Amino acid sequence: MHDIITQLEEKRHRAAMGGGQKRIDAQHKKGKLTARERLELLLDPGSFEEWDMFKEHRCVDFGMELAEKIPGDGVVTGYGTINGRMVFVYAQDFTVFGGALSETHAEKICKIMDHAMKVGAPVIGLNDSGGARIQEGVAALGGYAEVFQRNVMASGVIPQISMIMGPSAGGAVYSPSMTDFIFMVKDSSYMFVTGPEVVKTVTHEEVTAEELGGAVMHTTKSGVADLAFENDVEALYMLRRFFNYLPLNNREKPPVRPSNDAPDRLDYSLDTLVPDNANKPYDIKELIIKTVDDCEFFELQPSYAKNMVIGFARMEGHTVGIVANQPMVLAGCLDIKSSIKAARFVRFCDAFNIPVITFVDVPGFMPGTAQEYGGIIKHGAKLLYAYAECTVPKVTVITRKAYGGAYDVMSPKHLRGDVNFAWPSAEIAVMGAKGAVEIIFRDDKNDPVKLAAREAEYKEKFANPFVAGARGFIDDVIQPHETRKRICRSLTMLRNKKIENPWRKHGNIPL
Repeated sequence: MHDIITQLEEKRHRAAMGGGQKRIDAQHKKGKLTARERLELLLDPGSFEEWDMFKEHRCVDFGMELAEKIPGDGVVTGYGTINGRMVFVYAQDFTVFGGALSETHAEKICKIMDHAMKVGAPVIGLNDSGGARIQEGVAALGGYAEVFQRNVMASGVIPQISMIMGPSAGGAVYSPSMTDFIFMVKDSSYMFVTGPEVVKTVTHEEVTAEELGGAVMHTTKSGVADLAFENDVEALYMLRRFFNYLPLNNREKPPVRPSNDAPDRLDYSLDTLVPDNANKPYDIKELIIKTVDDCEFFELQPSYAKNMVIGFARMEGHTVGIVANQPMVLAGCLDIKSSIKAARFVRFCDAFNIPVITFVDVPGFMPGTAQEYGGIIKHGAKLLYAYAECTVPKVTVITRKAYGGAYDVMSPKHLRGDVNFAWPSAEIAVMGAKGAVEIIFRDDKNDPVKLAAREAEYKEKFANPFVAGARGFIDDVIQPHETRKRICRSLTMLRNKKIENPWRKHGNIPL
């Protein structure tokens, strides 16, 4: 018995050391933590239960039979808790074969994903891998596909989060891309389908790994990643904070964190937020922060499609999703990127029972050949589809402009909006007064006096929320300072809302 115990301890030590001290030191020299150090920071102390520590690769080709078999085979898997709530995790170990995915490596990931689905707990992947293990060929590719299949089956059932903490190249990028949220670490993580060398060979472009797939690029240009953090420690701390907003699965309500922020709190500074000049911008984030609990707003994709703001907050301790047009950028116009950004977020909230609050100030869709050639019709329809399909509580506040088709897209009453408010400054119309009168009264276009009179007439009729209110499209016109109170009351009323879409295998969203 003593010999077996000694052998067990030796194997545990070997597994804990990964690729050895030399490679651990190399990882630290790059400013990166090891897989096990990352899990220690992410999970509650002492909560981690590791599985398959002794699993080893089975490859005997290309010298792999001679290579040292390191227990765990380059990925640490298991489950633990974050603030007492269950989560399944895997952390790829770059010190072992560069974190390359083998058949057994994939089997370990698949096992924890299968169990997460059984018990209804989220999955967090800490990715740090050079890609598929080339020596294993199709077996490694098959392993990736097994993981992909589980990503798809888990979508909308349990939250899936990817933290890219090193390289993620080739087929390796497709598992994170199908998870709900992707976070990255600046200067040490990157994602791309083909690397700089292949790009240079095929297209003759000279590009660095950072330029091609770094954290800054993916959070500002491609929109693939949601947030980029300065280092591993900050990334894992923020991931713990982010996890607190999410339910464990699609059958649960999101967690409630008690707050001392009174639900009937009034903020009179909001009465002067919207400028008298309808063409002057203001920061919609000021409204969000002054409305939610304790002024805490966890924004996602803040550097991408800035004309749309999305993120999580709490109202009376309950998680809510926030979607808002940002007048500070492109006047709050909807374009391709902002439509996709908001649509995916709304669909996540709907899948996981998170109410959606929408703040509207939108003059319309962005005009121009670039948008039309890029397919704004289909991409704008994604947001419309997401709101129309959404069955969670939906509260909408129109602060200023709600023009044209963009009004129809931003959670109006007609897309089953539950409670729709408007501020006195709201303008709900097909288009702005100037453009409208130039079309309606085109015969008077050479008479500026007449046009000015017609414009004033149009403004008097539509530059207020009362025409929409008269038709019941707006439930109430509210004072800006009471926005928080009215939203909190509405969400309390909607807490037991029940509505179902017709049975179907799945809809056909305009992809």
